[in-house]
Amino acid sequence: MIGEFSEATKKKFPKRLILKVAGVSSASWYGKRLAMITKRKPGPKPVIADEKLLVELRTEIKNSKFNSEGYKKVHKRIRKRGVVCGHNRVHSLLSTNKLLSPDRAKHKGCGRKHDGTIIQELPNRMWGTDGKQFYTQQDGWCWLFDLIDHCNDEILGWHVAKIGNRFAAMEPMRQAVREVFGNAKKNICQDTGLFLRSDHGTQYMSKDFQNELKFLGLNYSPAFVRSPECNGVIERFHRTIKEQVFDISVFETIEEARIAIEKFIFDYNNDWLIHRLNLKSPVQFRLDFENNQALKSA
Repeated sequence: MIGEFSEATKKKFPKRLILKVAGVSSASWYGKRLAMITKRKPGPKPVIADEKLLVELRTEIKNSKFNSEGYKKVHKRIRKRGVVCGHNRVHSLLSTNKLLSPDRAKHKGCGRKHDGTIIQELPNRMWGTDGKQFYTQQDGWCWLFDLIDHCNDEILGWHVAKIGNRFAAMEPMRQAVREVFGNAKKNICQDTGLFLRSDHGTQYMSKDFQNELKFLGLNYSPAFVRSPECNGVIERFHRTIKEQVFDISVFETIEEARIAIEKFIFDYNNDWLIHRLNLKSPVQFRLDFENNQALKSA
């Protein structure tokens, strides 16, 4: 062992001799010694220690308005609060401490291939609308009708009703038209290049709904039969609100549900981070787009 004495000479054995007998180079020995002494990870020392970063991550997850967000969204939110770190490090810490959101099961899908795109590069070029049922203890099954912009996924109109008829389905469309164009007068949407996408539900195929489209001058673009991906933007939002609201809440009345839906849609529009928008919220993406347009025209 290095450092021991020779019985004959009463002196320490030379390190080079011992390493030569052991078949170990001096570079390997001193390299291991240095690693044992420092016990540091390779690379530059991070600005924030793992222990403190883990506290920040737990705080962000606990205080989040949403459930089971992915590590990239968590990383984006703590960066906004001034916590500087890499997203791979966030993933590693969340994984080690079992804080990662659960993976969703991957569906095989249908046999019909969908090779087109429904995403728009400009706001107010295509809107998607649909209805979704949810359950309440006193009022039974109720309906949520909503309308979304295919550019930035912003919910422009929504309506909760006990009876999901054609008149309930019209309400989000009227809200959106008033929000975007200022009123819902005759032909207000004419020559704007705007289309409305829906499935073939009886509410949307009804004479009253189609007459309302004609009155507003709004072009109609029905999805293909048995192809929900054609209306996939609003379908994706319905999966989100199902996971964030309907799956984790028990509502006594339709009014109680309406309050929860109103809060979630407000939070979704202003704070929900969307990957294809470079982790911006729908409202933030629209505001940035409007500001860029204003700069170009100035």
